[in-house]
Amino acid sequence: MHFGLFIEELRRGVDHATGFGETFELVDVAEASGVDGVWLGEIHFNPDRSVMSAQMVVASSIATRTKRLRVGTAINVLPLSHPLRIAAEAATVDHISGGRLDFGVGRSGAARSYKIYGVPYEESQARFLEALDIVKKAWAGTRFSYHGRFWTIEETSLSPHPLQQPHPPLRMAATTPETFLTVAKMGLAIFVGLRGMDIPELRQCVAAYRKAWREAGHAGRGSVYLRLPIFAGVTPTAAFDEPCQTIMYYFQRQAELTRAGMGFGDSGDPRRRDAQTERLASLTYEQILRTKVAFGTAAALRERLAEIRDELGLDGIVAELNPGGLLSREQVLRSLRIVTSDVLSSIR
Repeated sequence: MHFGLFIEELRRGVDHATGFGETFELVDVAEASGVDGVWLGEIHFNPDRSVMSAQMVVASSIATRTKRLRVGTAINVLPLSHPLRIAAEAATVDHISGGRLDFGVGRSGAARSYKIYGVPYEESQARFLEALDIVKKAWAGTRFSYHGRFWTIEETSLSPHPLQQPHPPLRMAATTPETFLTVAKMGLAIFVGLRGMDIPELRQCVAAYRKAWREAGHAGRGSVYLRLPIFAGVTPTAAFDEPCQTIMYYFQRQAELTRAGMGFGDSGDPRRRDAQTERLASLTYEQILRTKVAFGTAAALRERLAEIRDELGLDGIVAELNPGGLLSREQVLRSLRIVTSDVLSSIR
């Protein structure tokens, strides 16, 4: 089973130079301690929260400072850039890394970024599907033309072509029950999280994804990676007390972001989003511990992660080590070292 790190959050109060430095410090520890990959978020115009706006630039830097760690995007927001530019940058990182790129894609729920870029959010789904089609055609290595609703391409061939053939592994984000079915029919691996749903809800969505996968006639069962907040403490008390503030803030902020996204075109069923907002805003710490995270000592995490892996039939877990950004650098590094030294071998 794949075990990766999700990197997106800027630690509260640090400047951007420190943020990049701490990102590369995590990468170096991951490379040395048996982590399989790092996955980079993409957040725009939020200087207090993240420095991950130029995702492929960071991915390229990680590729040159590591030898075995896979580098993933989680996710690349396809509608916000020209798909030929995305295809060329991803293929370049694939070569620089020696074929270690995993390409996760999605359209994002951050409607504000679309507004700033001048891209109508109500077009995000259609733009995403068209962009993905262009990227895959560009990666095929032959000359092609494309005449779509948003982009027109005349007789061109991408350079470079990806090193991995036929292309870097593709993985698509899903946050609604409908999207799980769409991804299954497309025959794509999936990347999921627990911001908007809990583990029992996700279990149902994964089952529906795999049923739709089989019905579409795809081989295998469809790969599922879960992004999961993880914290390892030295004692049971530390494991539950230390991450409390940051995870409570994390879900309160998610409630505010969900509420802020309402009213934009194609932002989903307003009744569902309203219910989701209320659930997120009213979460207790006990509910979070039970249904949305894995916190504990090494022994407790071995049991908890194995249960989640088996309940959902996961192929990978991607750890979010500092959701909310309120943990210290020392807490994050200590947690990672406990996981890699005392937990990983038992869940693979």
